[in-house]
Amino acid sequence: MLGSLDGKTGLVTGAGQGIGRAIAVEMARQGAVAVAVADRNKETAAETAELVRAAGARAEAIVCDLRVGDSIAGMVEDTVERLGGLDVLVNNAGVIETAFTAEPARGVDSLPEEIWDAVYEVNLKAVWLTTKYAAPHLRRSTRGPAIVNTASVSGLTGFPNAPAYGVTKAGVIHLTKVTAVDLAPVRCNCFCPGVIETPLARDYMAAAPDPDAMEHELTAPQLVERLGRPEEVAKLACFLASDDAAFITGSSYVIDGGALTWLGVRDR
Repeated sequence: MLGSLDGKTGLVTGAGQGIGRAIAVEMARQGAVAVAVADRNKETAAETAELVRAAGARAEAIVCDLRVGDSIAGMVEDTVERLGGLDVLVNNAGVIETAFTAEPARGVDSLPEEIWDAVYEVNLKAVWLTTKYAAPHLRRSTRGPAIVNTASVSGLTGFPNAPAYGVTKAGVIHLTKVTAVDLAPVRCNCFCPGVIETPLARDYMAAAPDPDAMEHELTAPQLVERLGRPEEVAKLACFLASDDAAFITGSSYVIDGGALTWLGVRDR
């Protein structure tokens, strides 16, 4: 039985853990012939590459600093050279403000400029640059080329003490639209996850004075009473990358357990 990504070659950024790792592995499970696993951490990228191989696809681990334009260009060129082309780009890598400081989260009136710049460079500028460098290769693809961007529910509504993250994710949503216009017939869509059980989310909750209370606070607005799973998000991302979604482009898909559906909060 053919998978929905049968024969395709993909590049996934931020694939060393969490949602990116799940997407890379799911691409292999759905028939991708090869996946470039890109991450700033050499060890975690290599771990994901092994998982991709175990799932049935060829894999190449590529180290990339998404804050450096030349590194991004090299990542794309390495992918094409090692794998022979590019059909699917998944711009998944992202960071939050607290990744750059040990201090508590800051609001819009107190966030240091250098942290704003760092979040912007990874979350939005790098998405644009990766797309720019990948575009010529995607245009040459004859296997249903597509781009899938990781946005966030934070790009659709306001959350406290994460101004750079929310603004950049809103930018990803709009960049998805203009990319779909400018690169057509290459398709471009994005998904907006809510609270997903990733190392990033677990570290955030663990840093709270009461981690259990923080988890409840994060999931209380959801209609599905649990953290989302990276594998669930990966299935959505792979659908958007596949020919099953051939008539879908320029769109955003929320995967948040119903949190944005209402204005309520569940009791304990």
